[in-house]
Amino acid sequence: MAAGETTAPPATTATVEAGLDALDSAPAGPARTPVRQILRERVLPPVVAAVLVLLAWQAAYEAELKPDYLLPSPADVWRALSDQWYEGTLFSTVWTSTQRGALGFAAAVVLGTALGLLLGAVRSLRVGIGPVLSGLQSLPSVAWVPAAVVWFGLTDATIYAVVLLGAVPSIANGLLAGVDQVPPLYLRAGRVLGATGTARLRHILLPAALPGYLAGLKQGWAFSWRSLMAAELIASSPELGLGLGQLLENARSYQDMALVLATIGEILVIGIAVDLLIFAPLERRVLRARGLAGVRG
Repeated sequence: MAAGETTAPPATTATVEAGLDALDSAPAGPARTPVRQILRERVLPPVVAAVLVLLAWQAAYEAELKPDYLLPSPADVWRALSDQWYEGTLFSTVWTSTQRGALGFAAAVVLGTALGLLLGAVRSLRVGIGPVLSGLQSLPSVAWVPAAVVWFGLTDATIYAVVLLGAVPSIANGLLAGVDQVPPLYLRAGRVLGATGTARLRHILLPAALPGYLAGLKQGWAFSWRSLMAAELIASSPELGLGLGQLLENARSYQDMALVLATIGEILVIGIAVDLLIFAPLERRVLRARGLAGVRG
């Protein structure tokens, strides 16, 4: 050995144990983000974007790019919302559509999860039905409305049928994608530990497939909400009650563009609220449980 060179001391059991103790004593998760940082990084950017959109909208209105009956100002749209508030129809229309969307999505979750598990367990069924399921996912849900009206008439069954046909394929495909990404080592370890049947499904397969399944649920909600609006737009009837889709169609028939844009805004706000209040926290929780909390904001 050359002069001046030193050799690292050999690792001993004590040093290894000390390193493991240091890892165990490390904090379990990242420090809590300050409120000011949350406001600056998560709240301020969408607020600024919304203000810029409103300013551009107002500028287009002032420039008279379209007549005011075709392109109302933001103030006109706000007045349309205020009129709904004072007439007592704002919450009733929102509640009608939101209730339908929630019930339809819940049924789609049950059916899509069962279908995904079945196709994941039976290879021959997946080979036969998998391509059809992918095709159904790419089929616009509005295409099902005429057929559903013929089958069920102008009833709630028509609306729920369209919602299910739009959402179930996305949920099933998301679960299948998650199952395909489960490491085989997890399944073999579970088999060695005696996890079979429902125990294997509950404690190994579903937790490991959760990221893909959650992505499928998120997409399934988007498809169910879009399908609901398409069904309410076309299958409108006084017996069905006034939902956002039917309100949008009524406003179009009266050529009330302020109400049209106000209703579109309500539909958009509900979609964003569901994503921010339900799916975003679930996604953060899953990432945090897997040590990936710092990967995404």
